[in-house]
Amino acid sequence: MSDSQRFPVAAHALAYLAHKGAYAATEAEPSAVLAASVPTNPVVIRRVTALLAKAGLIATRPGASGGSWLLRRPETICLDEVLRAVNGCAHLGSPPAGAKGCPIGEHIPRQVAKALTAADQAAGAALSKITIADLLEEDPEVLRAFAPHPSCPNADAA
Repeated sequence: MSDSQRFPVAAHALAYLAHKGAYAATEAEPSAVLAASVPTNPVVIRRVTALLAKAGLIATRPGASGGSWLLRRPETICLDEVLRAVNGCAHLGSPPAGAKGCPIGEHIPRQVAKALTAADQAAGAALSKITIADLLEEDPEVLRAFAPHPSCPNADAA
């Protein structure tokens, strides 16, 4: 899975768990079920849920009767936490080291790294106002002013 898909898959999985009321091990949703909702491969889901579990947003149980469940209510999970859990804006890449002795090569990587930090902070600030519960609403106030991102396969249907 590309880095650029981690955040959307993580947000989708958390929203699905909230929708299904999966708040305990007895209500765990298997990775195959989550994968069918995205749709993606269960391995992709397991990689993302491992990151979400490490961040303390969900718990997981392996095996045939395994799955994932939320550790917190959806209205308390902000999307900036989800972004951090899946390693932030890492999908924007990282600057190459640059050539030693080249004034541009020695300068630009540091400046690009700062720009990436700015992007991470801006994304975090915007996403800190949106919760998993907001994603489940038909037309939440916090998202009302925005059109779907052009990369969304359902952008035209909105």
